Amino acid sequence: MARVTVEDCIDKVDNRFELVLLAGHRARQISQGAAITINRDNDKNPVVALREIADETLSPDDLKEDLIHSLQKHVEVDEPESDGQELIDQADATAATAEEDREEDNVTFDRMTEEDLLAGIEGLVAPEKSDDY
Repeated sequence: MARVTVEDCIDKVDNRFELVLLAGHRARQISQGAAITINRDNDKNPVVALREIADETLSPDDLKEDLIHSLQKHVEVDEPESDGQELIDQADATAATAEEDREEDNVTFDRMTEEDLLAGIEGLVAPEKSDDY
């Protein structure tokens, strides 16, 4: 059954590798609960995906576009170019913020002598052992 389906799909998708990618993607969609567009006839998801492509109930171009979108991790957004003056103002604001951050980073720490540290440690009480552990 699957061999005949592959032969039928070659007319719709010329490249066999691309056919495998598209059918695999569609089979995963079906596994995730996507509605099928043909009768299942007790076939498994990859065969159903190939039959959908062969019967042209799904467009290979739409499947390809969907596959590309599912694999994208970063979508680049085209933003209009800004004015040169806006970039200069933005750089000045960033420099001023960095200067303020450096001023806030001047933190002083209290110094503790070794004797004070040992006295503090001796004052700590060890937790009692219980049978729960």
